[in-house]
Amino acid sequence: MRRRRLLGLAAAATAGSAAGCLSGGPTENDGGGEGGEDGGRGDGSDGGDGGGIDWPTGTYADYETTTVTVESPEGDELGSVTAAIADTGPKRRLGLSDAEALPEDGGMLFTYGSPRDSLTYVMREMDFGIDIVYADGDRGIVEIHNALEPGPNEDGEQQRYPGSGQYVLEVPYEWTDRHGVEVGDLLAFTL
Repeated sequence: MRRRRLLGLAAAATAGSAAGCLSGGPTENDGGGEGGEDGGRGDGSDGGDGGGIDWPTGTYADYETTTVTVESPEGDELGSVTAAIADTGPKRRLGLSDAEALPEDGGMLFTYGSPRDSLTYVMREMDFGIDIVYADGDRGIVEIHNALEPGPNEDGEQQRYPGSGQYVLEVPYEWTDRHGVEVGDLLAFTL
């Protein structure tokens, strides 16, 4: 919350461009503009247990959720999280911007109606690091980024993480490393 209050006023003035995916333009039936770029705040955690918080909570308490399980190509379960679903333009633009923390077993699943050739997520206003996992239309992981929290006096706008796909999963920082998740693994979930 340290930067959020001050930046909240500035963000309100630029809400249309303050969050959302940088590339790809407006999409069909998503409220104009793609989502995904996070403008978030947190407790400064490094992807630990999130301070024992429930997820989703606060702004996200009414979001639909799904359990996302990562499986190896051989079908071995590598880990799972309860993910808040960001399936509309406004939800994707909001991203994790109102999250105070993200527990070890929590995440956010961004969904698109069809695969995208070019998506870019950023760490706008984030106070905690996350992993950004891109998956294609078959839910195969095609790109993984370990995205550090922005440094002091940085807004995260310059921290850009490109990828492609139909699904983007955000989980606590280095969650993918702790669970041995790699490109080629699969996301399993029900929408």
